[in-house]
This record gives sequence, C-alpha cells and structure tokens, in this order.
Amino acid sequence: MTEAEELLRRASSFRKLGRYQLEAAIQSIHASRADTGNLDWSEILLLYEGLVQITPSIGAMVGRAVALAQVGKAEAGLEALDLLPEARVADYQYWAARGHVLEILERTGEAREACLRAAGLTDDPGMRAHLFKKAEGVGGA
Repeated sequence: MTEAEELLRRASSFRKLGRYQLEAAIQSIHASRADTGNLDWSEILLLYEGLVQITPSIGAMVGRAVALAQVGKAEAGLEALDLLPEARVADYQYWAARGHVLEILERTGEAREACLRAAGLTDDPGMRAHLFKKAEGVGGA
C-alpha cells in the first residue's frame, strides 16, 4: 500500500491525468477503507467522472452509476445504468451494480431479480454464492 501510494503521488507530479492514474486512485480509496472504515464516495464519484471522460468503458460507467447512488443520487445512478447499450450489459458486474442501486431505491423485487441475474452470469463460485445471499437478503426476504 505504501509503495502504491508513493507511485500515485509521483504520477500526480507530472500534472498529466490518465486512465491508469484515475483507476489507481479509485482503488486507493477503496483500499484505504481497511484503515479508516470509511469510503469517500464523493471523491470516488469525482474520479469516475474523470475516468468516463477519458475512457468511457463499461466498467467506468457502471462504477460511476454506483458512486452516484452512494452519494444520494440513486435515481441518477439508475438512469446512468439504463442509458448503457443493451449489448454492453451482459456482464454480471452490471447486474450486481443494478441490484445494488435498486436496493438503495427500495425497489426490492427488481433488486432481487438483478442480483439473481448477476449470480447466473458469473463463473466464480464465491461471487455466485455472495450474489445469491445478497438476493435473499434484499428487502429482508
């Protein structure tokens, strides 16, 4: 962690923002939760906004949508997910994110369906078990 943080500091001294620097900064904030117990979702959203401008990948757009939901803009997060082309949302991560945003909006039936769809799309047994458990817990089901 210390080495990664130093590399991020050095990269920022070049005064040229890039995709990998933004991705590393997002991961740094997530990793810092181990020490602080908190996530700065406003900062994460800001980084995703930049990342989507530089590289509008499906991962960046889904991450931005989740960050929007986490800062209290869940409707905007869901709208951002709805705008993604259907051909690009066949991944379990999209459906897991959609389930999370729908759960925040208290649309429990839809959230449960999205989590189940995500579980059916992943090949990872641990992730599948996690998603099934999340689906069971949505809305206290």
